[in-house]
Amino acid sequence: MLSGYRPYLSSEAIHPNTILHSKLEEARHLSIVDQDLEYLSEGLEGRSSNPVAVLFDALLHPDADFGYDYPSILHWKLEQHHYIPHLVLGKGPPGGAWHNMEGSMLTISFGNWMELPGLKFKDWVSSKRRNLKGDRVMPEEIARYYKHYVKVMGLQKNFRENTYITSVSRLYRDQVDNDGQDRDISTQHLQIEKSKFTKRNWEIRGYQRIRDGSHIPFCLFAENVALATGTLDSPGRLEIDGEDFPFVFHSMPEFGAAISKGQLCGKVDPVLIVGSGLTAADAVLCAYNNNVPVIHVFRRRVTDPSLIFKQLPKKLYPEYHKVYHMMCTQSYSLDSNLLSDYTSFPEHHVLSFKSDMKCILQNISGLKKIFKLSAAVVLIGSHPNLSFLKEQGCYLGHNSSQPITCKGNPVEIDAYTYECVKEANLFALGPLVGDNFVRFLKGGALGVTRCLATRQKKKKQHLFVERGGGDGIA
Repeated sequence: MLSGYRPYLSSEAIHPNTILHSKLEEARHLSIVDQDLEYLSEGLEGRSSNPVAVLFDALLHPDADFGYDYPSILHWKLEQHHYIPHLVLGKGPPGGAWHNMEGSMLTISFGNWMELPGLKFKDWVSSKRRNLKGDRVMPEEIARYYKHYVKVMGLQKNFRENTYITSVSRLYRDQVDNDGQDRDISTQHLQIEKSKFTKRNWEIRGYQRIRDGSHIPFCLFAENVALATGTLDSPGRLEIDGEDFPFVFHSMPEFGAAISKGQLCGKVDPVLIVGSGLTAADAVLCAYNNNVPVIHVFRRRVTDPSLIFKQLPKKLYPEYHKVYHMMCTQSYSLDSNLLSDYTSFPEHHVLSFKSDMKCILQNISGLKKIFKLSAAVVLIGSHPNLSFLKEQGCYLGHNSSQPITCKGNPVEIDAYTYECVKEANLFALGPLVGDNFVRFLKGGALGVTRCLATRQKKKKQHLFVERGGGDGIA
């Protein structure tokens, strides 16, 4: 969108939501970016707490939550005059975390929800392989799709790979706040310059890693910064004794690698999997499908309404509902002891791991149990790495005393512009603001683009000065 692509209502499209459709008809000649997003999203409901995310998803995937596969009601035009200069800095290639999932043997439920506007995923993937079975795809295919998307849409010139950010700060902040000494510029002059020219500018420092492994430092200046780092940088830890033993894994790729190398197959002792999210469910499926017995431990009740399984349609995510069904029906009891293939331990937590590959579990009433393991996988979420911001970015969250997390403490943003409430000209989108699914994070791009385009328009208007006494514009 920053490159000038604009979504319009398709001429033949009719949205199944009649109220939304009539609102869209009122300004059919305008792109969605130029419309009132608050007005359009009013009254819509969906699986995101961000109204623009729900709106954009409703336009791209009408009635998807009811199991329908209606086509998008939007068509896209490339309008070069809407280009907003920008750079996308990332540690890896376009596609981000999806490239780290390449080792996973599991397919994911796809539908058309993973695709980006302008390039249908099904068309792309069918050109790569002939035998398409339903909507199931490998994470590695999604990673390749995102990388290819940037080329097809002509966006390469804006992307910089292998870049690592070390600081994002307001220009001159350190010199003014912490230094207090006269250097080349007097403090008074600096304050004047700051208020005049650089009040809203950011200084971005970092380095780019090149092929020989060396680092080239860089320093950029930007009027606006958008944080789109996801939250997979640092895996969550239990912070208990024994967590650093080599048989305890903290990521799906590590566990998948151990399975694919045959390290756990044929073992009598079960694998302990900790967590109740989709990644933990992936690990359960991975072990289950490879005949590795599982002990599945999680703190919540199986009836907890906030469990992610309750938010996923059964038709589209049958494998996750299979895991959820096992969580509910194959739980541990003193009478039955462990089941051969899978046993769940709702409302339990791990007290410690022991060097002899044993773990101690405890339930809510304080009862402890000890089990011998072949491995343990701790998959309890992850945290973003915002070390380049002051206070590790904590001050941007709803609770400034806690680290930023997708569910518990997302970045606090304006609902329609995605601008950080506590820092002007800093934006956040995706998991940082609670939108874990690709399907919903696209709304962030719409909100940010609308905000920047509106401000750019106002700036241009300020360049025109009304002639004194006349009715023309100079």
